[in-house]
Amino acid sequence: MHVANTPAGVQDCVAWLVQKRRRVRSVEDRALEDEKLTYILEAARMIPTGANRQAFQLIVVQTKGRGGKMKRLYGQDWFAGAPIVICACAAPSYGLNVGIVVDRMILAATEQDLGARWIGAFDWDAARELLGVPEELAPIVLIRGMT
Repeated sequence: MHVANTPAGVQDCVAWLVQKRRRVRSVEDRALEDEKLTYILEAARMIPTGANRQAFQLIVVQTKGRGGKMKRLYGQDWFAGAPIVICACAAPSYGLNVGIVVDRMILAATEQDLGARWIGAFDWDAARELLGVPEELAPIVLIRGMT
């Protein structure tokens, strides 16, 4: 299918990313390269948000040596082993923006040949305590994986 006014190859690229995107549970015990993390965070920064307020905050946590604490956020063993966790936060009225941010970040991770998984059913109180989520924001989504 062709979409009008779409540059040649862009449609194929988007389709490829959507098809390639995967949720991961198993992760490799290696750090995420700074360049790839920067690329993913930049993809989040570039999204169009309501009134361009960019009313979200990302808390990036390198989890090496913190597996037990990370398991308090989400009680599954596979969660605690991820090399990185990103908590996407927003004021409650801007939660939809977080969905857009997270989706864009996961597509950017896919483009970097990384798998990721987003989790919405986690312990918000533990997130506030362990990740330092500011009181005025809600921890909306965790992204884990990036391997």
